[in-house]
Amino acid sequence: MDTIVALVIAAIIGTFFLRGYLKSLKKQEAKARESAAKGALFSEGPKSQHPHIDTAWCIGCGGCTSVCPEGDVLAMIGGKAAIVNGHKCIGHGLCAEACPVGAIAMVLASPSMAADMPRLTPEYETSVEDLFIIGELGGLALIKNAVNQGRECVDTIAGRLAGNGTAKATPGVFDLLIIGAGPAGISASLRAIEHKLNYITLERDEIGGTVAKYPRQKLVMTSPVEFPMYGKFKKTELSKENLLAFWDMVLNRADFNVRTEEKVEDIKKGSDGVFTVASANNQYRARAVILALGRTGTPRKLGVKGEELPKVMYRLIEADHYINKQILVVGGGDSAVEAAMGLAYQVGNKVTLSYRQPAFARIKERNAKRIEDSIKKEKINVLFNSNPVEFTETSVVLEVSGARQEIPNDFVWIFAGGTPPNDFLKKIGVGFGMHDMAVDAGKEAKQAADEKKQLAEARASASG
Repeated sequence: MDTIVALVIAAIIGTFFLRGYLKSLKKQEAKARESAAKGALFSEGPKSQHPHIDTAWCIGCGGCTSVCPEGDVLAMIGGKAAIVNGHKCIGHGLCAEACPVGAIAMVLASPSMAADMPRLTPEYETSVEDLFIIGELGGLALIKNAVNQGRECVDTIAGRLAGNGTAKATPGVFDLLIIGAGPAGISASLRAIEHKLNYITLERDEIGGTVAKYPRQKLVMTSPVEFPMYGKFKKTELSKENLLAFWDMVLNRADFNVRTEEKVEDIKKGSDGVFTVASANNQYRARAVILALGRTGTPRKLGVKGEELPKVMYRLIEADHYINKQILVVGGGDSAVEAAMGLAYQVGNKVTLSYRQPAFARIKERNAKRIEDSIKKEKINVLFNSNPVEFTETSVVLEVSGARQEIPNDFVWIFAGGTPPNDFLKKIGVGFGMHDMAVDAGKEAKQAADEKKQLAEARASASG
């Protein structure tokens, strides 16, 4: 009798905790579905590299949902992992690494997104033979991805040159010309030095690319990566200044062959297979060309009256140079939010952030928490559902939920993204459309799934 009573009590206690657990799961799934609906409202989906989940292999452990630095990109729905905020994904790939059964493969954008991206082979080659694209312009964010692509791309080029017997120097012709000195361009340049290639790197602005344009002390997320002429770089988070100092140290040690303030205007390939690259001031010839450009290109303007005023800017570097000012920041992405917070914490500044949507939906998790805290502390006045209508010398006019509102103003920063250099790419013959890399990644994912299935069947047969 005592045994029966003990079993009944254990069953009651177990049922109590099980009900609580199931209730918790139900609440989490409801939250995930709500997040997915919100993500669908604010975005068409992943814009670059993102996880593809094979639900046939997903065991519902949830490990992938907790490792992403960008927040709730993945969640559990119906006992399976699902993408709920794909627009936040920038290709860390940690979810794929965390999956114990290999049910996640990293792939590129959907065909609709890829239609606006240059078509590339798995070797990062464009539709023009020996013309390559690496880094953000090819659809992948993250410094880690850029560094890896720069290294791999130059390996491919060096192999071709050696195979064709054209590795010997030819007067007036470089083995390789690299356009852009950001993370991808720096990595490619260092790899070219390792391969002893005759190369040159051109940069229209300053060494560091997009990173050099970040606000001062901005934290840069990265991952352990094999850096040419240095080895394993293990730091996972550091400031912009520290990253630039690291690159400067490696480049000085490597005798970096770069020319800055060289904006490339045209690239043509001759009948002899040699490219002629024309800048505003010079012409260069090379057997292979790597485009390591960013996607932001020229800052996108709003077309608002008064936008040509000197007080209207599109990039913030030194937030502490502005104090006791009335400031408007326009935009709802990470750059806008970070700029607004940086300016809001300077002495005497009154900062207004204008965003056309009803809520933030595409910013990093840490920025979402920080901006929420700044709003609660009344450090920033956020106007959702708003758009600038006019900028004057002393004020700005905004349309907020259909009503006009004028506020005093000294400076305006606009973060509306940039116009990618697609016209330039089309001009030099680069084709656009579905990525061969995405197709290749899909084939690899299917092959991996088939191998796992065969392994499972073999184990079942052996145990039988």
